[in-house]
Amino acid sequence: IADHEALATLFVTLFLDQHEHAPARIVLDVDATDDRIHGHQEGRAFHGYYGHNCYLPLYVFCGDHLLSATLRTADRDPGKEALADIRRIVEQIRSRWPRVRILVRGDSGFARDSLMTWCEDNHVDFLFGLAGNTRLYDRIASLSAEVCDAATATGKAARGFASFDWITKDSWTRRRRVVAKAEWRHGNRYHRFIVTTLPQGTSEPRHL
Repeated sequence: IADHEALATLFVTLFLDQHEHAPARIVLDVDATDDRIHGHQEGRAFHGYYGHNCYLPLYVFCGDHLLSATLRTADRDPGKEALADIRRIVEQIRSRWPRVRILVRGDSGFARDSLMTWCEDNHVDFLFGLAGNTRLYDRIASLSAEVCDAATATGKAARGFASFDWITKDSWTRRRRVVAKAEWRHGNRYHRFIVTTLPQGTSEPRHL
C-alpha cells in the first residue's frame, strides 16, 4: 500500500537535500495542465480550454525541481485546491530553511482570496495574473488612451504601466497591489493585470 504522505514529502526532501546552504529566496511556480484521456477512465471530464477529455493535474515547481504533482479531475478548479499543496510545501521548506523568502507565482486562475490571504498571513509573497474586467479597464482608461495615441502616432507597438491599490466588489477581503500593463499594437488592445504582495519601490511595474 502506497504511503501517500511520504510520497508527497519526498519531492520536497530531494529538493532540499540538493542544497548545501539555504538560498535567500526561492520561487514556487504553480500550474495545472491537461493529461489527455483516450478511454472511459473513472473521473474523466471534458475540458473546454483543451478541447478533449482529460485529467487536470496540479504541479508545483521550483526552477527545474518538481515539488508536487497532484492528480485531479478536469471538472475541478485548481485555483480553489492549490492552497493545500502550497501550505504543505511551504511548511516543509521552512522547517529546514526558516528564513528563506518564498514567492508563489501563477496565472489568474490562482488569484483566489483564500490562497492570497494565507500567503499574506504567513509571510509568503505572491505574484498572480489577474483577469481583466470593466472596472479594471476603467481604472487605466487614461493610461490606455495615452498609449493608444502613441501607437497611432508611431505606427509601432506602445505600452505603459501603472500600479495601484485595488479591491474587488465581492471576492477579496482586503486591498492588494495591482500592476497593469496597457499595450496597443496593430490597432488592438493587449492589456494585462497582475496582483502581488511585492512592494512598490523594490519591484517596478515594468519588471513585474
